[in-house]
Amino acid sequence: MLTLDKIYHASYVLRDVLRMTDVIAAPHINPDAQILLKTENLQVTGSFKVRGAYYKMSQLSAEERARGVIACSAGNHAQGVALAAQKNGIQAYICLPDLAPISKIEATRSYGAEVIMVNGIYDDAYNKAVSLRDEKGYAFIHPFDDEFVIAGQGTIALELMDQVEEMDAVIVPVGGGGLISGMAFAIKQLKPSIKVYGVQASGAASMFRSLRDGHIGNLRQVATMADGIAVKRPGDLTYELCKEYVDEIVTVTDDEISAAILALMEQQKLVAEGAGAVAVAAAMFNKVPVKGKKVVCLVSGGNIDVTILSRVIDRGLMMSGRTCKLNIELADRPGQLVLVSQIIAELGGNVIGVHHEHTNEGSDINGCYLHITMETRNHEHIQQIREALLAKAFKLID
Repeated sequence: MLTLDKIYHASYVLRDVLRMTDVIAAPHINPDAQILLKTENLQVTGSFKVRGAYYKMSQLSAEERARGVIACSAGNHAQGVALAAQKNGIQAYICLPDLAPISKIEATRSYGAEVIMVNGIYDDAYNKAVSLRDEKGYAFIHPFDDEFVIAGQGTIALELMDQVEEMDAVIVPVGGGGLISGMAFAIKQLKPSIKVYGVQASGAASMFRSLRDGHIGNLRQVATMADGIAVKRPGDLTYELCKEYVDEIVTVTDDEISAAILALMEQQKLVAEGAGAVAVAAAMFNKVPVKGKKVVCLVSGGNIDVTILSRVIDRGLMMSGRTCKLNIELADRPGQLVLVSQIIAELGGNVIGVHHEHTNEGSDINGCYLHITMETRNHEHIQQIREALLAKAFKLID
């Protein structure tokens, strides 16, 4: 049974293992609110997950430690279990989905764990881990649906209560629900007036749908860049805790997540993975009522796969109006490209890509298409350029 005493005990156990991560101001994330960031992306292993994993492992019996532990994860829990096992002299076996980023796989191995790759997603890795637990007798370290794991994650709330005065709300990423369950339980016990909002990726909204429908549901599939929260089914324990203590759960799109990752990099000099940026995305795009409030966004992890970082940045630039693609139909005669470029340049746009092609069958025989990629300041700047082109009788194709 989860209790506040258990969360305080977890904080005591973890005091010499983890760092108390900083809370920093983020004034430009949403100018209408006072946004603060709890930087768990700077935690040991680059994620909050080590909290729950270490506390759970500290509560194992000597016999359980001797047999070894097994876990399943999309990456961050794996690293937390591996590090906790290494510090406690326990052999760890980790089942990882084969879609997990290579960086997370190699980091898990670097802590001494034996990695077992499984075809599919997190839920497939979970089934394999349970099978090996039953076959080999390993102690199973669940990534979220365990009272000791939840208590470990709840220690973040205790830190926030000491670090931030008079906060109005906390926004927390949600996958299986272990993090928000522990934090919401602790916060509502200590100061019930603080709102606790959860955020899921729209392509993996298992807890969102379960709470909406009034029962635990199992998604047929998940599709999101936020691999750390790509969970088909929330936990039984976490579902009940969220139902009782969480004020609301909302969703954000992958484009919104990309914009949040970019904003954290540019404005705060922080690297966040997709799952780690969803709370910031919710604040940026007003998915929860933050106007005029002091709100803490939990940046839960920073273990982004660098091989997809450029794609994430590109999507973030497009989402925030920093880049734009225009398709223009014009007459195929001299001077048209010069005129288009002049209009864009005079308004402060920067053309970074041009593709010119003749029209297809059925179009004006003297027509052509101009595809332009340009750097812009924001969406208002894009609209200004579009209106200037339309004023000169250029036809824009959406």
